Amino acid sequence: MRVFVRLLSTLLGLAVAVAGALLAAEVGWHWWRPAEAPLIVPWREWQAELSALNWASGPVRLIAALVAVGGLILVLLAASARRRAVRLTDPAEEVSVTTTPRSLARLVGRHVRAEDNVTGASVTASAKKVRVRATSRLATERELRPHLLWVVRELVSDVPLARKPRVSVVVDSPKDRR
Repeated sequence: MRVFVRLLSTLLGLAVAVAGALLAAEVGWHWWRPAEAPLIVPWREWQAELSALNWASGPVRLIAALVAVGGLILVLLAASARRRAVRLTDPAEEVSVTTTPRSLARLVGRHVRAEDNVTGASVTASAKKVRVRATSRLATERELRPHLLWVVRELVSDVPLARKPRVSVVVDSPKDRR
């Protein structure tokens, strides 16, 4: 959602900047040579065409409907965007504690990388699931996976999470490819 909002705000900013530059150029041109035709935008022809329209015209209703649908889509997107926080158990009734999925993933990743026979690990975490992808050059998946699964489950149970996430561990090892 952040990428969409950043892209949308950039595009809207560029559109406003272009419209402002165009308006400034047109006003400057009209002040310099008021009797001549407009510089870029055919304002007089547009004014003549738009003066023939009223609020009950088909094009006006179509544009209004498109704007309403676009606004409704933006409202729905904004309503569906939420903070992806991982809730922790509340220490008191008036206090609520959360952490980010990134912090939980860093915690799990640091513990997994500290284990023997683990050369690297990537971790993704959410409130519902923790996924670990570890690499090992010395141990096979069959040897290392149960131990890492136990380590991650113990770590997750030690963290005061309001809801315990599911844990999945995958081990990549060159020994398994032989």
